[in-house]
Amino acid sequence: MTKIVLLSGSPNIVSSSHKVLEVIEQLLQNKGFTTDIISVTQLPQQDLMTGNFGSKALQPFIQRIEQADGVIVASPVYKASYTGVLKSFFDLLPQQIFQRKTVLPIMTGGSIAHLLAIDYAFKPLITTLKGQALQGVYVVDEQMDKNAPHIIIDEAVWQRLRQQLEALDEAIALQKVY
Repeated sequence: MTKIVLLSGSPNIVSSSHKVLEVIEQLLQNKGFTTDIISVTQLPQQDLMTGNFGSKALQPFIQRIEQADGVIVASPVYKASYTGVLKSFFDLLPQQIFQRKTVLPIMTGGSIAHLLAIDYAFKPLITTLKGQALQGVYVVDEQMDKNAPHIIIDEAVWQRLRQQLEALDEAIALQKVY
């Protein structure tokens, strides 16, 4: 069975990006995938802040990522990039943690002005960790209703998200062949 780790990079558990991940998790489970959500809010903050590469508390989270077939990483846009706490976690991950893994980047933001944050900030980070980054999905506030059962209310976003999940599934299937 295919296992997908969904990594929420928001320091706020009730963030839009985390809610989008929860919707994606449900879609994946409905298709028979095994899912596992990791939120940066679960991580030992002291280890992140001090750059503790030897952290024993981080090992279970690292192992969950290593055991995954694919990864979906979501973050709100902060200063034209992903969150600092997510970067702190990525800094402590093994250099090749995403090797032979397809990674789908998801970003949420207040406006379309930061659309390129996926291409100029997120994808290079994924590539540095040896992952194969998909195109990704950027969702702006006006395309979401935080009080709706499924936060995304824009049909075009749903279509892009479905296409990217299909690309993730196909890429994982190819990785398993090789």
